[in-house]
Amino acid sequence: MILSDILYKVPLKAVSGKTDIAIQNIVFDSRQVKESSLFVAIGGTQVDGHHFIEKAIELGASAILCEHLPEILHENITFLQVENSARIMGLMAANFYGNPSKKLKLVGVTGTNGKTSTVTLLFRLFRKLGYRCGLLSTVQNQIDDEIIPSTHTTPDSVKINELLQEMVQKGVSYCFMEVSSHSVVQERIAGLHFAGGIFTNITHDHLDFHETFDNYIRAKKGFFDQLPASAFALVNTDDKNGKIMIQNTFARKESYSLRNIGSFKGKILACGLFGLQMDIDNREVWFKLIGAFNAYNLLGVYGAAVLLGENPDEVLMQLSDIQPPAGRFEQVVSQNHIVGIVDYAHTPDALKNVLETIVDLQQDSNQQIITVVGCGGNRDATKRPIMAEIACKLSNRVILTSDNPRNEDPLVILGQMESGVPMIYVNKVQTIEDRHQAVFEAVKIARPQDIILVAGKGHETYQEIKGVKHHFDDKEVLQEAFDTIWKR
Repeated sequence: MILSDILYKVPLKAVSGKTDIAIQNIVFDSRQVKESSLFVAIGGTQVDGHHFIEKAIELGASAILCEHLPEILHENITFLQVENSARIMGLMAANFYGNPSKKLKLVGVTGTNGKTSTVTLLFRLFRKLGYRCGLLSTVQNQIDDEIIPSTHTTPDSVKINELLQEMVQKGVSYCFMEVSSHSVVQERIAGLHFAGGIFTNITHDHLDFHETFDNYIRAKKGFFDQLPASAFALVNTDDKNGKIMIQNTFARKESYSLRNIGSFKGKILACGLFGLQMDIDNREVWFKLIGAFNAYNLLGVYGAAVLLGENPDEVLMQLSDIQPPAGRFEQVVSQNHIVGIVDYAHTPDALKNVLETIVDLQQDSNQQIITVVGCGGNRDATKRPIMAEIACKLSNRVILTSDNPRNEDPLVILGQMESGVPMIYVNKVQTIEDRHQAVFEAVKIARPQDIILVAGKGHETYQEIKGVKHHFDDKEVLQEAFDTIWKR
């Protein structure tokens, strides 16, 4: 594409060189530069892309987008100086791929918990309603039946536009996308045109990145601040921050609630181990999902579908037949009726929600809840003791174990978790670093009818240790333990 076309409506501070040159691709990693690349130099706390401008030129880049012009400006290279390279890269990527987000209906979902479940439910619902759909999620990216591996909750702006262009080419009408707080701050959604935005909730998470809870809230709110007047902003008003999210949005303001007044009103009528009965806008429906947290997810999905023009009765009928997403309250039952639950709960609030749901499902006081839980390395350390305390308060037995230690010492992480265990609960807590061994131990101490929660990894099929991802699937290991310890 010609550079001048990629620069359509892009604010520039300075230009050196020609803009009528051909650009083959846009990259911000100098290792991906090839002949006629546009290299984007993005500043960072650990790596500053400006240090790799010369390398990019050596590898064949014909244009450089940067915040600070280098001292030497090469004659045959076009330099573009801008205020914010990451944001402008999003605008240019949208132009480069033909603004695909304007050629389908893109709906973003943000919040601490429930993003993956909500976008997955929307994706499955709209496919059932007869549409070709795209999905951008933590678990995977998908175009109808074609699965594309996912590496980030929200990909970079170039990859997003590339995927959206592919969706448009394949006739996709709707794309449902997780919008992380990181992606808002890092301008990964710049240049995208959203048809709607959904807010699920906000709780303690990612303070390793945002530093303060106020910064975290502002990041989430930043998504709604960017929505156009043509979009809808649908928020959970049972979360006190729901109204904050839409204070400055241009979008149409809508809400959903189980406890307060909302555009879409729901009520839980019954909740069991294998389903959920709800009243939604005076319609009684049975769903295959479980727990109050899923009642919110279902209500948000219903509201979004109606706002997108779908028939309420048809939406509820199709939703009632949808299975829960992988790794979200996913069940494995042993031959002797021990119920194993695998869930992605990796924040204090998510763990609390899942355990409170399990407590509500307990049939009698003799039925034990055994929780296996760990915390990820190189992430917010302040939540580690909190999660251990929650597990202790809501479980009969707790096994603290390794999650994805990444580059941290797993024993240090476990020590920080142990510091949150109240003295009155010490006798019901074990620490087993090896996650495989920890799951097996939980199955060994379980009795028929007990419930085992394996929390923190959910859909993940790996354990990351010192930069290496080793195969590890909680559901597989739980099934292996059942088969080994409780044989027919």
